[in-house]
Amino acid sequence: MNRETDALSTTGGGGSGGFAYDALLVGGGVMSATLATLLHQVEPTWRIAVVERLDELALESSGPWNNAGTGHAALCELNYSPEAPDGTVDVAKAIDVNEQFQLSRQLWAALVDSGQVPDPTSFVHPTPHMSLVTGRENVDYLKRRYELLADHPLFAGLEYTEDPEVIASWAPLLVAGRSSGEPIAATRSLAGTDVDFGSLTRQMISGLADSGAIDLELGVEVERLRRHSDGWRVRGRRPEAPRGERRFDTTARFVFVGAGGLALTLLQRSGIPEVRGFGGFPVSGQFWRTSNPEIVARHQAKVYGQAAVGAPPMSVPHLDARVVDGQPSLMFGPYAGFSPRFLKNGSLFDLLRSVRLHNVIPMLQVGLRNVGLVLYLFGQVLASKKAQLAELHAFYPEADPADWEKVVAGQRVQVIKRVPGRGGVLQFGTEVITAADGSIAGLLGASPGASTAAAAMLDVLERCFADRSEDWAPALEKLMPSYGRRLSDDPALAAETLERTAYVLGLPTESTTVQR
Repeated sequence: MNRETDALSTTGGGGSGGFAYDALLVGGGVMSATLATLLHQVEPTWRIAVVERLDELALESSGPWNNAGTGHAALCELNYSPEAPDGTVDVAKAIDVNEQFQLSRQLWAALVDSGQVPDPTSFVHPTPHMSLVTGRENVDYLKRRYELLADHPLFAGLEYTEDPEVIASWAPLLVAGRSSGEPIAATRSLAGTDVDFGSLTRQMISGLADSGAIDLELGVEVERLRRHSDGWRVRGRRPEAPRGERRFDTTARFVFVGAGGLALTLLQRSGIPEVRGFGGFPVSGQFWRTSNPEIVARHQAKVYGQAAVGAPPMSVPHLDARVVDGQPSLMFGPYAGFSPRFLKNGSLFDLLRSVRLHNVIPMLQVGLRNVGLVLYLFGQVLASKKAQLAELHAFYPEADPADWEKVVAGQRVQVIKRVPGRGGVLQFGTEVITAADGSIAGLLGASPGASTAAAAMLDVLERCFADRSEDWAPALEKLMPSYGRRLSDDPALAAETLERTAYVLGLPTESTTVQR
């Protein structure tokens, strides 16, 4: 897959308005894969390149063991439905995340239809999503959340119960060994999924490269981005190449920086003013995993609980059924860790190198305002296996620590941004940064991340190529029929879209979930 191309080693020339490329995408993860797919669909004659610093695609955040593999549709993730101090439950974020996920689901279905990703079972598996809470107050909260979402067209088939026997029939591990007098409740959606974003990414990019739609080069570390005419000169090196072939130097009219945590540093090096005031705080994730077939066979769901007091939203605990490379397993977590690296395969100096005069004050303000969060993270880092697995017992009371092994997941860089009137703010979620002239864009942040890649990359297209939106709309609607519309406002279109994409991807349809 590592193809040598003349254009990747030259400046200027070519048939792209004096640039070697119309678009160059830095990073070989799901975001670049999605953007490359969209760009090729709307501009099939463009010269597009994808450049990855490692020798394989999708080894960082898109790798299957570097994320929880959740198809984040907010079906049962409670952090997207916060409860206000007055007791009201706000489900707006859950609906928005589901809308964004449906765009990704439509795109994946189009890729399966076209043959670019021939077998949907290679990356997506039907996996029920559940919420589990204990204690009377939490049970009341979950019931109110269910009542707000049960009749919504994107949450069709959502079930609720306070009956331990019903919960046991859904996921036996959750009830066995639990105290009978404890209030408990659960919701379930059979429309949930488990997604191997690594497999999906590799197939998306490989399909484009093999067809000649894009140039792909692995083992290239981009180090500098400099203005070049009305585009960019991109420089770097090939650390593992023979001497004399290590220099990397090319030009592009448009650059997308989808380099995970390193996107912040590269955008800073570009000199665009829009990145001023932004900083990042790296957080690594850890999970506990078991492949014991007897245990795995008794839990075929992704079950979400509630974050501990003081914990960040990304730390919502969940016990997940996973399928990676055809091997089923269970994963529990996440637990926060700390490393100054911005990538799992990054440098110990990544955090230090990202500090600038324009972001040092916002970063200090965030630290002072979030002392509780900092203490929580350090507590997580220092916690023993016994202490961490004590949390697992809240989900799986009979869990035996001997069955579980630790998995170190990918690095996440939480966005720190300067907000007028508020100073530095720690932002959970993702942030698209674009230059005023639309010639460069980058993605910062984490969850919901990969699950909403289509929506994020559509945002990039709309902000960087606003003058082409009308011309591109028909091609984008062909890929994603709900493009430009909200399924929430059109129950008939929502039902049709869910049914069609479920059929193509081999997922349960509304009719089959009702029958179950």
